[in-house]
Amino acid sequence: MAKIKAGLLSLRDLFATAWWIFLIVGIGFVVAFQFVEPAPPKRIVITTGGEAGAYYQFAQRYAAILAKNGITLEVKSSAGSLENLARLQSDEAQVGFVQGGVMPPKEDPEAEDDSGLLSLGSLFYEPVWVFYRGERDLTRLTDLRGKRIAIGQEGSGVRQLAQQLLAANEIEAGDHLVPLSGLSAAEELQQGRIDAAFIIASESAPVVQVLLRSPGIRLMSFAQSGAYQRRFPFLTKLTFPQGVADLVRDFPPNDIKVLAPTANLIVRDDLHPALQSLLLQAASEVHGKSGFFQDQGEFPAYKDQMLPLSPDAARYFKSGPSFLQRYLPFWLAVLVDRLIVLLVPVFALLIPLLKVAPAIYNWRVRSKVFRCYGELKFLEDDLKNHFDPAKLGDYRRRLDDLEEEAVQLHVPLGFTDLVYTLREHVNLVRGILDKRESHS
Repeated sequence: MAKIKAGLLSLRDLFATAWWIFLIVGIGFVVAFQFVEPAPPKRIVITTGGEAGAYYQFAQRYAAILAKNGITLEVKSSAGSLENLARLQSDEAQVGFVQGGVMPPKEDPEAEDDSGLLSLGSLFYEPVWVFYRGERDLTRLTDLRGKRIAIGQEGSGVRQLAQQLLAANEIEAGDHLVPLSGLSAAEELQQGRIDAAFIIASESAPVVQVLLRSPGIRLMSFAQSGAYQRRFPFLTKLTFPQGVADLVRDFPPNDIKVLAPTANLIVRDDLHPALQSLLLQAASEVHGKSGFFQDQGEFPAYKDQMLPLSPDAARYFKSGPSFLQRYLPFWLAVLVDRLIVLLVPVFALLIPLLKVAPAIYNWRVRSKVFRCYGELKFLEDDLKNHFDPAKLGDYRRRLDDLEEEAVQLHVPLGFTDLVYTLREHVNLVRGILDKRESHS
């Protein structure tokens, strides 16, 4: 029981000594907590395009990758890039595919962006194919003036781009511009009900393969592709090589110059940084391989600057995934990352404070003994310089009180030698008192 009591008293001494350390560390903990990112949500929404389109299929692959890391990616189809932007800005979705060029460039490039959106980079080229009927080679969009042209549905990226390119060639909007896209436009072109069609799709897309092999349908080679690339920075000049579609029939018979914006992964600027990194890892897995128009590792990359690049994407492009996400499961990497942000400043306070605490604790325990020594020294001086035989009883009572106080002192085992030394010194002074009494 005595040991338990002594232990409790030691703990009380420790707390009395270190309470201010706990207070400072607690304040540091509260301050550090303000800078800790909340845990990422378990569910986010990505807005894509039509269910038959490439955006939707790529989003399904993203969803499978994120599901392995405990994140649910809900895939929502849409009419196209314009609707995707509207959904992102209204917070109906947190992630979306957006075709390059659908956002007009800022009048002042130095002005701060206030859209609330960030780019995670470009993912792949989206070639612009202009198919047309006729025997004559057409190499300029001005050759389509007065013809019926399919330019894509309302809200789609292909429509937005087609209107930009046609306007640059002084072809005004009107009934001759038909809201058709994909296989519907291909069918109308094959049947002769329209004269040309803008198609944005990969070279392997069914609509492209169908039109490349359709009799009477030809593919425009942009003779002014270099000029378009200069006037529209979001466009890239690509080459569709001679014979690549059919080596036996040597189709196309010549190199075809096509233009291509990029597909971009756009996020809200409040999307959790860990999820941005996870999305980029998924994008690297899905789009990082070599392809018809791209090299190994070329994508994802920041090619279209219609929106500011996310700082997390900039770090990813520079050094890849974070050290923690590279070697730990996603949930554990996020947990450790949050703990580091929280605990590093706390330990930065705690380490120097703990170096001071032992000295303060040592002083506090010794001070109990030193108070008795102060009284003992005062009594010794009184005996040597102002001894009064009439006060013998008072002298002995004071010595007995000091010895009793020493016996009652509760100090940690490491300091018990101080108590025994104090009692020896009490007896030493008692011996001085006995000598004084015998000489009086």
